[in-house]
Amino acid sequence: MADAPVVWLTGGSSGIGAEICSRLLDSGATVVSFARRAPQKAHQRLHAVEVDLTDTKAAADAFAGAASAWPSTRIIHNAGAIREKPLEDVSAEDLERLSQLHLGTAIAMVQAALPDMKARKHGRIVLMSTRAIVGLEKRTVYSATKAGMIGMGRTWALELAQHGITVNMVAPGPIEDTEMFHDVVPKGTEQIERVAARVPVGRLGRPGDVARAVDFFLSDDADFVTGQLLFVCGGTSVGSMSFT
Repeated sequence: MADAPVVWLTGGSSGIGAEICSRLLDSGATVVSFARRAPQKAHQRLHAVEVDLTDTKAAADAFAGAASAWPSTRIIHNAGAIREKPLEDVSAEDLERLSQLHLGTAIAMVQAALPDMKARKHGRIVLMSTRAIVGLEKRTVYSATKAGMIGMGRTWALELAQHGITVNMVAPGPIEDTEMFHDVVPKGTEQIERVAARVPVGRLGRPGDVARAVDFFLSDDADFVTGQLLFVCGGTSVGSMSFT
């Protein structure tokens, strides 16, 4: 990115978010990471905002503060949680928390950044969805709220295009070396091999696979691409997938 932008990123402390953060810093960008904990690596252009994004007020306050200190025209909503449960065990609290994390946080984040984007007549918004939106056992609330991102993102794409702002979605899965994946599929188990064998390309995804897709949507070269969903899933979105 030639203009060395300021990029806001949720969930920048681990997994896919940490890889995106690292690549952005390498490109010369300034990164503001919003997560429950700070990234492991310190950098002079990395600003860590420690916040529980499931807390509506705390999240809104964090974004308002960032808008004042580090106004941004590029934002990535990457933070997520699964809450793996069979349908019988899904609770109203699960729905409330993940709705806030996946949807409410995105709304608050974009609302805080939007004035500067509109003033500059330029913006890039990337929402991280999931391959699970096409179906995966024990993902009722996760898949529902992540699917909601698609309709929300497409709506924003229509509203914001006139202001030079694009909105796109990336749907990863299954991606190893992430907390979310290994909470469900423990490292060093035979389950890893079984899951990988079900991926059409013959391997699990890596955080870098997803980060490269995000790089494209953030770039100036993507100014004629908006409202789109890109699966980065090794072909699992066109077939069946199971983690058992």
